[in-house]
Amino acid sequence: MSSFSRRRFLEDSMFAAAAAVVANAAPVAFAQPAGTKSPNDRLSVCVVGCNGRGGSHIGAYTASDKNRDTEITYICDVDEAVGQKQCDAIEKKQGRRPKWVADMREAFADKNLDIVTTATPNHWHSLVAIWAMQAGKDVYVEKPVSHNVSEGRRAVEAARKYAKICQTGTQCRSAKGTIDAIEFIKNGGIGKVSIARGLCYKPRGSIGDKVEGTVPSTVDYNLWAGPARMLPVTRKKFHYDWHWIWEYGNGDLGNQGIHQMDVARWGLGVNELSKGIFSYGGRLSYIDAGETANTQTVVHDYGDKQLIFEVRGLKTDAYRGAKVGNVFHGSEGYVVLTSYNGGAAFDLKGNKIKEFTGGDNHFQNFIAAVRSRKHTDLNADILEGHLSSALCHTGNISYRLGEQITIGEAKDRLKGEDNKETYARFAEHLKENGVDEKTKISFGKTLTMDPATETFIGDADANRQLTREYRAPFIVPAAGQV
Repeated sequence: MSSFSRRRFLEDSMFAAAAAVVANAAPVAFAQPAGTKSPNDRLSVCVVGCNGRGGSHIGAYTASDKNRDTEITYICDVDEAVGQKQCDAIEKKQGRRPKWVADMREAFADKNLDIVTTATPNHWHSLVAIWAMQAGKDVYVEKPVSHNVSEGRRAVEAARKYAKICQTGTQCRSAKGTIDAIEFIKNGGIGKVSIARGLCYKPRGSIGDKVEGTVPSTVDYNLWAGPARMLPVTRKKFHYDWHWIWEYGNGDLGNQGIHQMDVARWGLGVNELSKGIFSYGGRLSYIDAGETANTQTVVHDYGDKQLIFEVRGLKTDAYRGAKVGNVFHGSEGYVVLTSYNGGAAFDLKGNKIKEFTGGDNHFQNFIAAVRSRKHTDLNADILEGHLSSALCHTGNISYRLGEQITIGEAKDRLKGEDNKETYARFAEHLKENGVDEKTKISFGKTLTMDPATETFIGDADANRQLTREYRAPFIVPAAGQV
């Protein structure tokens, strides 16, 4: 396939067959990799999506250590200018230039490629991982691992079916400070924990008015859109602000918030989706091209436990010292995690009783698992990534199915002291940012889920949002067809 030009590869190899592709199509066929390499060999890496977070992937795989485990042999980016620039930089670091490709399938067909690591926009995450594992590659996939609930589960199925190592980019799982804090909580350090709170208090200003935007001339927009619809660009900034467009992103709940959602679930010790979901909020204080909420609360009901998540994109004070972090409320105290690398525990009077510190080497954990061939060696296996990502998605589903009512009206509908306290802080925060009580928000639909099937009970509208209509040939396989 490498002898084809890119245009001929796209037109002759795949797109001529697009009409025959259906939702339950058989897995895409790729050449399988060669036999297991010796531990002394460098692993060949393809970085898919090398702008933004992709730069961190490149840095991890081109460490200056002469005995490093990896070599980047492919850079895949649909923006040729971005891809070639990264190839230039990588050549200087590792002494050999990787090959740039626009279409990942060209790289995946190389039997000598070992690892695919991806930091594309969210709507591509699951399909990149699935295609790569079908091609026999191990995968590091950025958070959230999916754009919707169903495709995340398909990625888990692919990892197990093909016996591949698939790490999720929630690096808090490898941070010593966070690991120690979670162990402290699980060992009863603050008594019985009934509420875990995730916080994403991260300033997000307007992305500008809705406009007739343009696709950069160096971008293959068909490949960029992939599984999603090729909609007109309505934002000024093409490359990052897709996060706030539902077709491609999941808002800050699925962008920054997935890290803290994952830690909250981890600390609660729950390994399934919640039975009850409720969310409220809005895109408030300004009107722009963005669609996702900039202020949002999600409540996940686990029976005797609750996971409460708060997104604040407007100016705000910290909550118990944390802005982007977690708070675990126990019967004998509480733990506040103020960064990826730790925080502290306090008694009920607010006296500090223990500190947690220490960074991570998440990529190295992935490489170690690739060498051992044991997915249980991963700190953030794809299953963990799927469950935590899905909690973000189900929260957004409740929000998107919500009723538009005023901030004042919403207050009177809430039940439970914890929910009322959280909402009171939500309303006060908006007031401090000049949002009138008569402003309307989305008061989400209360949803009930069967965690075993990962489907909603008696709600066809909500179940439709568990997946999407895929654009051929970029189709995530159906259940049982991975």
